[in-house]
Amino acid sequence: MNADTDALTAELDSLVPPPQPLTRRGFLVTALGAGFALAVQPVMAQTAISTDSTGLTAGEIQVPTPDGNMPAYRAQPAQGNNFPVILVVQEVFGVHEYIKDVCRRLAKLGYQAIAPELYARQGDPRQYSDTAELIAKVVSKVPDSQVMADLDACVAWAKSHGGDTTRLGITGFCWGGRIVWLYAAHHPGVKAGVAWYGRLTSATSELTPKHPLDLAGKLNGPILGLYGGQDPGIPLDTVKKMQATLAKSANPASKASSIHVYPDAPHAFHADYRPSYRKAPAEDGWKRMAEWFRKHGV
Repeated sequence: MNADTDALTAELDSLVPPPQPLTRRGFLVTALGAGFALAVQPVMAQTAISTDSTGLTAGEIQVPTPDGNMPAYRAQPAQGNNFPVILVVQEVFGVHEYIKDVCRRLAKLGYQAIAPELYARQGDPRQYSDTAELIAKVVSKVPDSQVMADLDACVAWAKSHGGDTTRLGITGFCWGGRIVWLYAAHHPGVKAGVAWYGRLTSATSELTPKHPLDLAGKLNGPILGLYGGQDPGIPLDTVKKMQATLAKSANPASKASSIHVYPDAPHAFHADYRPSYRKAPAEDGWKRMAEWFRKHGV
């Protein structure tokens, strides 16, 4: 990884996908791979966090959708039932080892954490060694409507597999950070969400008709946004605009939302396997996330 690639990843949500018919399609990816995505090699092994599965039930699941079964990663405590549910939304690189580890970290806190492979109909993100090619051939073809429906399917799966969906939270990183805002406006059951450096506005298209700023006043649960002051892909003026829009909203969940900016942090500062990782804001952000979910009943 290098600075150019990090900047390209940070600017993902500014891409305008070409219009495509929103038709049903089968899954090209039916199982999750192991390890990290090719586009993030070599991994910064000295900082990458590895969370074991001791005391957990963790591994791949298949989530039913109208198009077939969608692969996802699930982690939860091995004992007990009715766990609060947190949806974990992938970075641009899909559900690779880092996202799986985030699920295990949340499971250690008592949650049922589910990370679906949201590009599974469009292609396997773990097999692309070039981020630009991954974006062009896979990510830019993923409709927001598909993502919302697939996350709904995960909630349905959780409800029938030991999850308490009356305590539903969502968190996501980069590409997934944007999705957190959208899903909080989409699903009435979302109690709270935490969005890590998700883009807030961009040009719209048939596949991405709304962005977080467009939906800021329609949140069903309050969102904590965690952003880096040195993120080239998310200008601080858009962050400030989002803060102002939330503050003046008449919607209680929107008004209760909050954004915290780490002035010296770059994009992807929580990604402990990449050069962008910054230990202090990553650990502080994780603490804030855990407190946010507890405060809002997740």
